[in-house]
Amino acid sequence: MQLVAEVDWRKLFVPELPVLEVVIRGAIVYLLLFIVMRFFLRRRSGGLGLADILVVVLIADAVQNAMGSEYKSVTEGALLVFTIVSLDFALDWVGHRVPWLRRLTRPSPLLLIRNGRMIRRNMQREMITTEELMSQLRQQGIDDPAVVRCAYLEGDGEMSVLK
Repeated sequence: MQLVAEVDWRKLFVPELPVLEVVIRGAIVYLLLFIVMRFFLRRRSGGLGLADILVVVLIADAVQNAMGSEYKSVTEGALLVFTIVSLDFALDWVGHRVPWLRRLTRPSPLLLIRNGRMIRRNMQREMITTEELMSQLRQQGIDDPAVVRCAYLEGDGEMSVLK
């Protein structure tokens, strides 16, 4: 019982930073990382959407800061998590309902093979080597790119192939 009495409950729950500052910091970090991941890290995202990965990373960092007392209260960490999740939801909502904004939030497919020919320019743009592309084709049961009508690097980092 004495351990409970020793807890500084005010320090634990009352933010030392202004609430608006925590929200603004969270929003700026989220948007900057979203832009970086959206325009530079397409193929590295794997099966998860970029925004999904971003949310997981930022929430983990926000919770770690709150738990490790980087922030002085748990409330500041919780507020940052709420800000990040809210922005992620808002971007998904807007991208779903506003078609022209969808192009900004979700990358369009990138053509890598057309009629059996590799499009080297697009491969270079995403830094995909011939070996990596052939590996992706083999995973889909294709050993010769000549049989591929088209292959796309999708917005989520996966490859889709049409024979």
